[in-house]
Amino acid sequence: MENMYYIGLDVHKKTIGYCVKDGSGRIYAEAEIPATRLDLDMWMKTLPQPWTAAMEATIFTAWIYDHLKPHAAAVKVAHPLMLRAIAAAKKKNDRIDAHKIADCLRCNFLPECYMASAEIRERRRTLRYRNLLVRQAVQMKNKIAVLLMEAGVSYNKQKLHKVGYFRELLATNQDIDEGLKPLLRLCRETVVRLGKTESALVRSLQRDSLLMERVERLMTIPAVGPITALTWALEVGDVQRFSSIKKAISYCGLCGAENSSANIIKRTPLSKQRNKHLQTMLIEAAKMAPRNSPDLAMLYDREKQKGNANRATLAVARKLVAYLVAVDRRQKDFLVVENENRTAA
Repeated sequence: MENMYYIGLDVHKKTIGYCVKDGSGRIYAEAEIPATRLDLDMWMKTLPQPWTAAMEATIFTAWIYDHLKPHAAAVKVAHPLMLRAIAAAKKKNDRIDAHKIADCLRCNFLPECYMASAEIRERRRTLRYRNLLVRQAVQMKNKIAVLLMEAGVSYNKQKLHKVGYFRELLATNQDIDEGLKPLLRLCRETVVRLGKTESALVRSLQRDSLLMERVERLMTIPAVGPITALTWALEVGDVQRFSSIKKAISYCGLCGAENSSANIIKRTPLSKQRNKHLQTMLIEAAKMAPRNSPDLAMLYDREKQKGNANRATLAVARKLVAYLVAVDRRQKDFLVVENENRTAA
């Protein structure tokens, strides 16, 4: 029977520390190699067969994971926070980290996290870049308002970013001096350019053959538009990895953490351990959802009477997660059930 070798990788920008252990925990090899594809290829030729590797999730993990996966029996990625809790020690360096990861992998204690397919991660990168463009566009719009306020210029807040009003404001307002106009025009041109680029990225994702059918199905849910559907599909990846709706809600960061002891229950605000992209998107969608769905409007009003608007928004966001999981898992369009049918059922 072949002996499996377990490799712990401590990944950095320029170097990768590794430790190779056999099933009994004996160290076969340990060293440090440059973090390049060529060096990884040369290193893999020296490894005993078969081998499995594990590394901590970092910004550098994805390309290393993709490069090693075809050559290994298995490649796993560890959750950073959970791994830190398991492998906490007084002394910490790259060599010790590689040892600890190898031991966690060998003893089946590795807190593994989900890795989406390379195709999904590639498209997710595009969507997150689109989110960056939106934030930059908002910053530029705010900068236009700040420049006008600094100069003491009165303007219509609702119309400021409309093309006709902005052009007329620059041409007719005497309080805008010649030194300020080039800056305002530059900000406006940046906003327009960012908007066109953002729209092009969204259209390319909507037309993608890998996502088109799934996104159209998710958009049958009331209050779910293209951005919400794309964010869900690309950030979640495979919806089957959630065994329950509660776990999906937790992943989206729509529930608070619990710190209870001696029959004293303490609930904190929304947890920071979440997918921040999904959390932001779902909360924004939940604010608009009651306008598009009578059922969600009733839920919002009912929860608002119990607490406040924030509590009601979170309740709507959780209901949206339930809808998204159900439609995605069954791969069928969303259907609105009439009240008569509900009563009869």
